[in-house]
Amino acid sequence: MVTRSTQLTLAGAANRSLQTAMTELARLQDQASSQRAITRPSDDPRATAEALAVRSEQRSVAQFQRNADNAQGWLTTVDRALGTAGSVLQRARDLAVQGANDGALSPAAREGLAAEFEGLRDDLLTQANTAYLGRSVFAGDSAAALAVDAAYTFTGSGTAPVTRRVDEGRSVRVDADGASIFGQGAASTFALLDAIAADLRAGIPIRDRIEEVDARLTSVVTAHAEIGSRQTQLDRTVTNLASRAVAIETQRSAVEDVDLAKVILDLTVQSTVYQSALAVTARVLPPTLMEFLR
Repeated sequence: MVTRSTQLTLAGAANRSLQTAMTELARLQDQASSQRAITRPSDDPRATAEALAVRSEQRSVAQFQRNADNAQGWLTTVDRALGTAGSVLQRARDLAVQGANDGALSPAAREGLAAEFEGLRDDLLTQANTAYLGRSVFAGDSAAALAVDAAYTFTGSGTAPVTRRVDEGRSVRVDADGASIFGQGAASTFALLDAIAADLRAGIPIRDRIEEVDARLTSVVTAHAEIGSRQTQLDRTVTNLASRAVAIETQRSAVEDVDLAKVILDLTVQSTVYQSALAVTARVLPPTLMEFLR
């Protein structure tokens, strides 16, 4: 069977060729201006699905990074408070050793030591009531303004710690259990410093109190070391998250972004193709009545 080619057939083919060239030219122009390989899902459904998955992971990593930054703030605050508390208790120990020399101390000297012990108690209370972004770092889930009340009792619970999720399936504790570090009530470090001050004023020997101060100092130093360990682990997590963020961004760019030099080259070539299609169409389209009249 012989296919007959008419002027109308040639015109239709030329128009289709022109439309195809125009569509491709428009696509390349969109890519060049947006520098995105995918301007709409229909451009590449498979790449669109991959881009959505990559962006979802990117958002998760960004949230983990924000959580890790917050965790670092908490742990840095706790670390600083425990470091200061350790210095306060070391000073208390030095004063206890000095105050244990009963025979060499006058009543005025005893009063001076007692007053300094009370000052150290106040300093220690300040550290125990340390807060980060309005939250007490030694009171667990407590929302109270102060972690330690007037009876030297912590308002929070060590069984409800504050945690931050910093990776899939991994959370880090960012607070410290003040009750276990400083004790509570009459058995607290604050009450111990009060008792030492009272013994000095009453002329009671405080030599046996040195071991009690040592025990409290050990508790603070141990907690400080634990916080340091958590900070080290968190620092590694932060480094890993930063590496993941870079890798994911590279993956996203490979899927979504274009090679601008290649797109510009393709755009130049396609523009030539389109111009050629225009020229061919102009020759193939049937002459109009006006052209006959001329």
